[in-house]
Amino acid sequence: MDSFDRRILSELQISSNRPVIDIAAAVNLSLSACHRRIKNLEESGVILGYAARLDKKKLGLDMDVFVEISLISQSQEALESFEKAVAKYSEILECHLTTGNADYIIRVAAKDVTDFDRIHRNCLAKLPHVASMRSTFTLRSIKRWSGYPIE
Repeated sequence: MDSFDRRILSELQISSNRPVIDIAAAVNLSLSACHRRIKNLEESGVILGYAARLDKKKLGLDMDVFVEISLISQSQEALESFEKAVAKYSEILECHLTTGNADYIIRVAAKDVTDFDRIHRNCLAKLPHVASMRSTFTLRSIKRWSGYPIE
């Protein structure tokens, strides 16, 4: 990956639905060269796909909640069972195996406290092998994720 590829990736992270000709102009490449590089980045797996970033407030999701989960055991069976169960719930937006005090950190979005209670009862409380949970509600997002740094 060279500087042109990195600049293309930066441009795509800003807005991937722009015409390739606009991206080519932004990185100072011909249309065909830019298109070829994008296809190579897709085929090599650097670009995994394209998606729209949605406004959670306009979807009625006013709360982000991070949930730290510790399991009763870190056995392979417990980890696999937990991870398989997490994958079944669309309410769980992200799940990360972590080091530190918790085994996992989960992120969910909820409409309000009542909705989070529903998610807690119908989803989080049903996850297997959970020893403890600690929820942290975000008050305000200071910086939202907008892409990986491309050095």
